[in-house]
Amino acid sequence: MMERRIIHIDMDAFYAQVEQNDNPKLRGKPVIVGGRSFSRGVVSTASYEARKYGVHSAMAMSRAHQLCPDGIFLRARFNRYREVSSQIMDIFLSYTEIVEPLSLDEAYLDITHLVSKTRPAKSIALQIQHDIFEKTGLTSSSGISYNKYLAKLASGMNKPSGTTVIDYDNVDEILMHLDIGDFPGVGKVTKEKMHRLKIFNGQDLYDKDENFLIFHFGKRGRSLYEKARGIGTNQLDYDRERKSVGKETTFSYDRNDDEEMVRVLKDLSEQVSVRLEDKKLCGRVVTVKIRHDDFTVHTKQTGTSNPIFRTEDIYEVAHHLYYELKDPTIPIRLIGVTVSDLEKRSYRNMTIYDFLK
Repeated sequence: MMERRIIHIDMDAFYAQVEQNDNPKLRGKPVIVGGRSFSRGVVSTASYEARKYGVHSAMAMSRAHQLCPDGIFLRARFNRYREVSSQIMDIFLSYTEIVEPLSLDEAYLDITHLVSKTRPAKSIALQIQHDIFEKTGLTSSSGISYNKYLAKLASGMNKPSGTTVIDYDNVDEILMHLDIGDFPGVGKVTKEKMHRLKIFNGQDLYDKDENFLIFHFGKRGRSLYEKARGIGTNQLDYDRERKSVGKETTFSYDRNDDEEMVRVLKDLSEQVSVRLEDKKLCGRVVTVKIRHDDFTVHTKQTGTSNPIFRTEDIYEVAHHLYYELKDPTIPIRLIGVTVSDLEKRSYRNMTIYDFLK
C-alpha cells in the first residue's frame, strides 16, 4: 500500500494580503487587520511588513499600535475573506475530494492518489500554489509529509511562498534540531516549563521517556512524546458528501456588457455541468452570484422542478437569474454559477432539449 501524501496549504497573512490585493495602495505597507488601533480588540492578521515591527496575531491592538504607530489598521471584512476562501477551496477540490478545511486560510489535502514517479507530491503542491495565485493574486505556503502533523509543521518553515517536504529521510534531522517553542501546541507557558526541565529542542524532548512527560504534562505528555518521533494521524476529517458545485470568474477589470456576461454564464454553466457529470450528481437549486466593483455581493437562486446537470438546463436558469439580479448602472467584477441541493444521478434526466433533437 502506498504511503500517504498529505499537503497542508496555509495562506500567507491571509486577511492582510486580501486587503492589499483589493487595494493596491496598501501593498508594501504595514497592514494590521482586527480593528481600529485604539480599540480593545486583538490583531487577526498582520502583513509581513507589520511583522517586522513585532506585530503578530492575537496581540492586543493597543500593543500593535505602540509597536507600529504608522501601521494601517483595518477592520476585518469576513464576508470578503469567506468569498476568497471559497475560491481557494474550489481549487483544492479540483485536485482531490479529500480536503479538511481548518479555517478560512488553511486546509489539509490528501493527494496520495495523484502522486506518481513522474508527478511527485512537491510538484503537485507547487501547482496548487500557482493556481491559487493565478485565481486570487494571493501567495500561500505548503508543507508535504506522510501525516498531518508534519505537513502542518512543514508549511510554516519557509513562509511566505514556501514549499517544504518532510519525509523519512529528513524528519529526524528536522525534529531533533527544532526549537521546542516551534513544536505545535507548545505555547509560551509550556515552553517556559520545558526550559525548567532542561528541554530546549526536539532532541531533548526525544530523550525524555513517555512516563516522564505524562507526569509533568498530564494527558498532553503522550502527544509530546509522539511529536518528538514524528508520529501523527494521516486520516483527514472531511465531508464526503458534496453540498454544491460551483464555478466563478473574477475579471481583471470591471465589466458591464450583457452580451459578454451571457457568454461567461454559458461557459460557467458548462464547467459546472462537467463537474456534476464527473461526480454523477445533479441538483435542484441554481444560484447566480455577482460582485460589483465596490465589492458588494448579491446572489439570487431558484429551485427546479426536476434535478438538472446538463449545461443547457443550468444556463437557462442562470440566464434568467442574471437578468433579475443585475443592476445596469453598476459594473461587475465577479460572476459565478452554483448548483446545490445535490443528489446522486441514478438515471438520465429527460429535458425539453431531448425532444428537439
